[in-house]
Order: sequence, then structure tokens, then C-alpha cells
Amino acid sequence: MSNIYMDNIIDLYKNPLNQGELQYASVSYRAYNPLCGDDITVDFGIQDERILEVRHRGIGCAISQAAISMLSEELKGRSVGEAMKVRKEEVIAMLGIELGPVRLKCALLGLEAAHSAIQAWIMKNK
Repeated sequence: MSNIYMDNIIDLYKNPLNQGELQYASVSYRAYNPLCGDDITVDFGIQDERILEVRHRGIGCAISQAAISMLSEELKGRSVGEAMKVRKEEVIAMLGIELGPVRLKCALLGLEAAHSAIQAWIMKNK
């Protein structure tokens, strides 16, 4: 495991990107992992099927918080269709470290929340 990647994960844990609540969110979704206690809520501001704003909040380990922080940056500006195509391999690549099964669930909780939020928005708006 590279120290550069671990340093980046710790930095994003301490100084997350896009953290907070989006006051007038188009859609929000909360994902919770009862096994470890990670809890992530994502808010999206969507206009004309494009993600204009992403915010997240919650608690969790450094892996889950860094992953949602990186993912929130990655999703801004994408169409909802493009965002739904983001796969777990992309999130793992963003983190840049090897993950065992337990940490994999932590890393992918934000993606689960994001996909569920977007799916809810699609269902509501189609």
C-alpha cells in the first residue's frame, strides 16, 4: 500500500470535499452499513438531467469518507446517465489501495448512496 495514497485518504478524511447538506436538493439518499457503522447521506442538485451540485454528510471510517469525497467530485457535471455508469472498479481506482472484503463495503457505500439517489430522482422525474 502506497503512503501517497494513504496520505491522500487521511487528508480527505480530515478535509473532505463537498461535505455538508444541500439546502434545496433535488434528491437525497442515506446509505448505512450496520456492520461497521458507516453512514452516508448524499444530496444532488440536478437540472436538465445534469448533476450541478453534490454534497455528502455522515460518519464513517477514513476509507468510506475519502471514497465519497472523491466520488462527489467525480460526479459533478455529469449527466444522471453517466453517473449511473460509474462502477465500483472506478471508486477503487480513485482510492488507489488494495481493499479486503470488509473495507470494500466501506469504500462502496457512497457509490451505493449515489446510485440509489439518482435512481430515485429518475423514477420521480420520468
